[in-house]
Amino acid sequence: MKTRDIFAFHGAAIPALIVTSSISALGFIWPFLLPHEGSRPQWIFALALPFALILLYISVSNQNLDSKSIALLAVLAALIAALRPLGTGAVGIEPMWFLLILSARVFGPSFGFLLGALSMTLSALLTGGLGPWFAYQAFAAAWIGLGVALIPRRVRGWLELLLLAIYGVIAAAFFGFIMDLQFWPWVLGADTQLSYIPGGAFSENFSRFLSYHMLSAMAWDVPRAIFTATLIVIAGKPILHTLRRAYTRAAFLAPIEFKRATLIAREKAGREVR
Repeated sequence: MKTRDIFAFHGAAIPALIVTSSISALGFIWPFLLPHEGSRPQWIFALALPFALILLYISVSNQNLDSKSIALLAVLAALIAALRPLGTGAVGIEPMWFLLILSARVFGPSFGFLLGALSMTLSALLTGGLGPWFAYQAFAAAWIGLGVALIPRRVRGWLELLLLAIYGVIAAAFFGFIMDLQFWPWVLGADTQLSYIPGGAFSENFSRFLSYHMLSAMAWDVPRAIFTATLIVIAGKPILHTLRRAYTRAAFLAPIEFKRATLIAREKAGREVR
């Protein structure tokens, strides 16, 4: 069963998406750009927030998101937010990612971008996880939802599951890599061989970061990748079928028509006469 995207960024939304993602990316790579020890990257995300709001406003005002799409977005975001705490305290056991990836696959990467950001927002509100790391997690999840566009839409069957599982591995590694970028400058202090050097050469800091990331990846990213890919392989087929069935039954791309009660009564009477 082939499904079209519920909505897609186009027109003014595309520049807003590019600007938002570009500014947010600076928030991750700031250790290699800002030379001062007291630098605080949070202001970068403060700049990205207005563009994110503009992006949402454009999507709604252009009727890219109708009431049914918004309701679906809220339901899936709530499910993903509820799944996330299930892995709390377990290294790499994060069941939220497979549902985000499968939802983005069925309903489109633009939908996945909003779903990833909203899911992380709801999860932070539910768990009290609002902190300096929140903006990083929200944009990372949004990019993972958007990245599903790399998988061709025409692919189906076992090949689709295989590509989704491979993407799950890549997404898990990507999330760990960029989250380590925001964590690394603060966690080790200034007196270790892997510590961030304020104002240091790019090659030196990047080498230290890679060494730190490889150590943390073995504990978090590898289990996360294996767990996500396994869930996609085991549960991917029935969940994809369920989501596509919901897509068809809800008729997201069909226009909503409102008729007066008198008009409905006349049409019914006309059918009875015939």
